[in-house]
Amino acid sequence: MKKIIPIIALLFLSLSIFSQQNNQKTDTTMKKQILGLRTCLYVVPDLSEAKTWYTKAFETEPYFDEPFYVGFNIGGYELGLLPEEKEYKERTDNVVMYWGVEEVQPVYDRLLAIGATAHEEPHSVGGPLIVASVKDPWGNVIGLIYNPVFKLPEE
Repeated sequence: MKKIIPIIALLFLSLSIFSQQNNQKTDTTMKKQILGLRTCLYVVPDLSEAKTWYTKAFETEPYFDEPFYVGFNIGGYELGLLPEEKEYKERTDNVVMYWGVEEVQPVYDRLLAIGATAHEEPHSVGGPLIVASVKDPWGNVIGLIYNPVFKLPEE
């Protein structure tokens, strides 16, 4: 019996070391394939007019401005404007990109004041989270969210 206990202990130690090494290999060799959101695109019929409106709406100038694409850096994320290549009968609202804000109501009101239309009035979706959405003058949905719980990972 005395000889079996050290053998069992050695077996458990070996399994433990193997398990730790295997986990370390998995952690270092496995990379995430989806890194997170990068770009939100809005298709617009008049790129110049939309550039002016979005500059005012997001209170920032575009960093990239070409006849085929206008790009804004909004808090480290890309807001892109694409010229409409075909006429859309209807813009869908089955996907909504929510832009983070410190206070939903004032931003919502300001967007309405510069030409957006109400899509979803500000309301709580549980806890401290508040959401709302508007449609830009071309029918694209712009979501707004106050979410103090969500934090970006530090690099």
